[in-house]
Order: sequence, then structure tokens, then C-alpha cells
Amino acid sequence: MPEIAEVARVTHYLRQHLVGKKIKKVTAPDDTNVFGKVGTSGPAFEKALAGRKVVGAGSQGKYFWLQLDKPPHPVMHLGMTGWVHIRGQQTAYTRYAERTKGEAEVWPPRFWKFQLETEGKGEDDKTEVAFTDARRFGRIRLVDCPGADIRSHSPLVENGPDPVVDRDVFTEEYLRTKMRSRHVPVKALLLDQAMISGIGNWVGDEIMYQAKLHPEQYSDDFSDEDIAKLYKAATYVCDTAVGVLGDSDRFPADWLFQHRWGKGKKDHPTALPTGEKIVFITVGGRTSCVVPSVQRKTGKATVSDTKEEVQALKEQEGTQEEDGGGKVESKFFQSKGKSRATKSKAQPPAKTTSNGTVGKRKAIKDEEVDVPIENTKKARKAPSSKEEDDVKPDVQKRASKKGKSNDEKAALPVVDAGGRRRSGRLSGKMA
Repeated sequence: MPEIAEVARVTHYLRQHLVGKKIKKVTAPDDTNVFGKVGTSGPAFEKALAGRKVVGAGSQGKYFWLQLDKPPHPVMHLGMTGWVHIRGQQTAYTRYAERTKGEAEVWPPRFWKFQLETEGKGEDDKTEVAFTDARRFGRIRLVDCPGADIRSHSPLVENGPDPVVDRDVFTEEYLRTKMRSRHVPVKALLLDQAMISGIGNWVGDEIMYQAKLHPEQYSDDFSDEDIAKLYKAATYVCDTAVGVLGDSDRFPADWLFQHRWGKGKKDHPTALPTGEKIVFITVGGRTSCVVPSVQRKTGKATVSDTKEEVQALKEQEGTQEEDGGGKVESKFFQSKGKSRATKSKAQPPAKTTSNGTVGKRKAIKDEEVDVPIENTKKARKAPSSKEEDDVKPDVQKRASKKGKSNDEKAALPVVDAGGRRRSGRLSGKMA
């Protein structure tokens, strides 16, 4: 899906080739998805743009628009496969660029939803633009307001600040406030367009990797230091990607982006050049690319690692076997982080409760000592005598439902298949 960098690229080409020109002709066959689902139609779009002069172009996150000399103004979203093509220009560089047949350019390109042509004295002076969308998840609407107020109207007003365009709003304090006000996996928060505009799946993964933080950790469970790292990574990734207009060939060589596309592909590398393993997990309903040895969970309440993450850590960091032939565990699980239970021979001092019993779980909590998970499961508070009395009737009731006790069964005569009675313990021989 096109994200902040791809939208910035489209906006750049529209400014370069369309702004300042008058639209001579517009063709927009009606599409109930692309136009209809946002309250307009192809004919309405044609009428709004024909004869108008383009005075500006802008973007906010995944949305972009053309500002005309008279409202309404077209506001667009590329969806999953949308793109804007300009005849004679290579605006795209990926699958969106598929509008050629051999060496010849095919115009209009396949799957076009509208095309327009500007006035010009000659062929070299006019501009032809086409919006394409193979899967029809893109959206084209008309916003009826003064051009300067486009961002104050729906759908832009419901979206959060753009990390590049709105740096005066998107500050470290803004990010901290939003993270502390929600209890969701941090990547889910980054992908929420109402929080931040323009961050999609690959940009979110890159931000988390550059910050060396785990996408599953809850947003309200980060320290101020980690939030500062996340903010720095977000601005760095977005600024860099937008600065090169989304041209991935110009992305830094140490970016996760350069190595993340191997999921499900045969013979494709599943590790960074450094040997660190890449795994894929689901966060907030979206597939996320993670390097477990780099992106470790540091929060107090974290989700358990997936089998793929555990395996990657074992392969990356090696294994260590306990003395006496114990089970093998990764060094990662022997870290001192309080976010997960670890192996520890040191047991916390026992604490006596008001009724004289020892509460091991309470002692563990008070002393904040990391103990093995299996020990914490066994650490149960011994019931008091009153509690035991309360439990006995229930136990007896359950036993009665199950039928005769073992002693009662032993006292009954045993009859073999021939009808003869046997007594004593069943030994496999006839009495």
C-alpha cells in the first residue's frame, strides 16, 4: 500500500507538471467504489474540474489533493494499488509503473479511473494525467470549501498530524501523550491514522527496527527514554523516505526495508547481512517484520514471544545447557529484564502472613525477584484451617457424584466372564 513517501512522490509530480495550468478536458467513468463510497460520482468529478485552473497541490499522510481556483477541490487516497501517472514521465518505479508494452508507452494506462488534459499551445506544452487503481480501494472525493481550508474539512480533519509536514504538531511530547493515553501494541498506534498520518506497514516496521523496540509492546509501557528513541526513529525514517520521494534504491543500506521482502519466497534470505534472523509476526491484525535479537521487549506487561522469535534468538545467540542435563535455553531468557520470568537459583526470603502461613507469591512480588515460571505456578498460599473446612464439603460432594470410592469397590465381589465369583485383588488369574 502506498504510504507517506509514495504519496509525497505523487504530490511532487503534480506540483511539477500540473500546478499553474488550466484543465481543458476531464474523463471520469462512474465507479461506485472509487467515487461512490465517498459521496460523489464520475460525472460530478468531471464537472468540478473541467475549465478550472490548478493553483496548488498538497498532502497529509496518505491523502493528497489538488487546489483549484474555485471549489470544490479533489481530495484523493491511493488505497492499496492506486497511482497517478503523467504521460511521458516515469512517476512510478515499482509495480505501479506497469503502463508500457515493450518500449512503447501505453496511454491511457490500464485500470484508469479518471484522466485529464490541460491546455497547451502544442503537444509538448500540455499535460495528461491519469489516476489508476486495479483493486479499486482508492478514493476520490470533492471537498467544497476555500482552498486554504481543505485540511480543516473531512477527511483530513479526522486524521492526525503528518510527521514531515506537521513537525510543529508532531513533537516528542505529542507522541508521549498519545502513547500514554492508549493501551495497545505500539505498532497498532503508529498505524492509526487518527494518531499519526501516513505511517503504514513497512514504515512502521522500519521505525520500530531503527528504534530497537518491539512492535508488540504496549504503548503505555515505555519509558521516557524509549519514547525519545521512538520519536527520533519516526522522524528519521519519514524524513529520509520522503526526502528521496520513496525511491527505495536510495534508502540507506542498513534499513530493514532492504531485506524484509522474503516472507514465503523460496531461496530468499531470512536474515540481515549481519546474520541476525528476521521473523514475521501479527501485530494489530497486520503482518510485522521483526529482528528479535535487536528488538527486545522491555515493558512490564508484554506478550509472549512467538515460536519463530524464540527459535531466531536461539539460533542467533546460541544455546546454553544447564548442569546435569537440564533443558536448553537461549541466553535471551537468562537476561535480567523484569518483563519475563527467568531462571534463577536464588529464592526470595519467605514472608509470613497474618495467619502464620507462608505466602511465596507475595514474597516474590514484594522483593521483585525474577524466578522461573514453573516455580511461580507452584507458589500457592497454603489454605488456613477455616479455608480447609470450607473446601471439604465441595470435595465430598464431587466425590459422591463420581460413585463408589476405591475402598468400596475393593470390597465388592468380582465376577468373571463365566459368572463365577472372584475375591481379592485383581491379579489376572481366575479365583
